[in-house]
Amino acid sequence: MTNRCRGRTLLRGPRLSLRDGEAHLWALRLPADGAEPRAVDELDAEERRRAAAFLNPSDRLGYLHAHIALRRLLSAYTGIAPGLLPLRRAPCPRCGGPHGRPVLAGRPGAPHFSLSHSHGLVLYGVAGTAVGVDVQRVPAARTVELCLPRLHPEERQEVLRAPKAQRPRMFSALWTRKEAYLKGLGTGLSHGVGTDYLGVHARAGGHRAPDGWMVADLHGCPGHTAAVALAATTAQRVTLRELPADVPHLTPQEAADLIGTTEPDLCMVLPVPAR
Repeated sequence: MTNRCRGRTLLRGPRLSLRDGEAHLWALRLPADGAEPRAVDELDAEERRRAAAFLNPSDRLGYLHAHIALRRLLSAYTGIAPGLLPLRRAPCPRCGGPHGRPVLAGRPGAPHFSLSHSHGLVLYGVAGTAVGVDVQRVPAARTVELCLPRLHPEERQEVLRAPKAQRPRMFSALWTRKEAYLKGLGTGLSHGVGTDYLGVHARAGGHRAPDGWMVADLHGCPGHTAAVALAATTAQRVTLRELPADVPHLTPQEAADLIGTTEPDLCMVLPVPAR
């Protein structure tokens, strides 16, 4: 039986858990039919305000689907109904303002999480330690030229040494690693895109990354590049699952049960970084 609190359904309990040294990644493909999810009332006032601010209707619908799915995903880990999850922002580690990493407020031991979306694809990260994820569509060559000056000098040279046809994907992979790391830090781009080196030697083959962090590329997202960053100094087991597309349309309990039975599509182990 389910219980009720303040008119909202409480789930029967968590459907997923995280072991030490484990991170779960989830990919959601946004629907192309323009249908609005029925669970908009699960979002809080700030989320609804952000959704209403989008001028492009498809961007608004993408935001709604991504954030409803996030709440339902976190419900599967916590057993808390989606509409009761207290999603907040941690203080920024640079300035102390209320725009740091997203957190579950007032929930000791709650999982850390991150969200990124780009052109129809959403990526989520859930872990027991600070986590950042990023996904980007591979940019045009002109975008690469405009953004290259913002990179770390060594990164810039790595991209320029690559054949021209390979530069957009190489740059995109590099940029997602940087964004994932900065999201994990909680600073966003205010930390400075060119401050830390996250070039080819920081990838899964070299494991060079800022102290206390692991950063790795993710594969299997056609037309996109993706990366994950974890605040960790011991080996981490990372799994990637596809979030069922109908999760935003089910009841909260149905969504949690379905998420809890979804098998990984990919598993990789990030070893201790070499220094």
